[in-house]
Amino acid sequence: MKNLAKILGIAFVLSVSATYAHSADVAKGKKVFNKCKACHSLNAGKNGIGPSLAGLFGRTAGTTEKYKFSKAMSEAGSKGLVWNDKTLTDYLKKPRDYVKGTKMTFAGLNKASDLENIIAFLKDATK
Repeated sequence: MKNLAKILGIAFVLSVSATYAHSADVAKGKKVFNKCKACHSLNAGKNGIGPSLAGLFGRTAGTTEKYKFSKAMSEAGSKGLVWNDKTLTDYLKKPRDYVKGTKMTFAGLNKASDLENIIAFLKDATK
């Protein structure tokens, strides 16, 4: 009986925690992406002012074909910068601080929820 009470107590705590935990929302991330789509495409090989974001996750920074990256972004890639949840989140907070000398003029995303949502959207849209 003691074990059952412990199990039920743990289940209750987990269910309450899950209720309050923020989860990323792909649809909201798509709305955040509206800030990006003037410069970035989600289509492979279709670069704009910025590089295509197709195949972004796991890609070395500064390596999209047929796009001329800044020297700073190319160097960041040659030093090991690979795009993943963490590196992209850190970059999108303040691009110019994360890669000094980047051509990207976007100031960054301030809200943690916007960052989580755009990462979820990009992971879904750029597979």
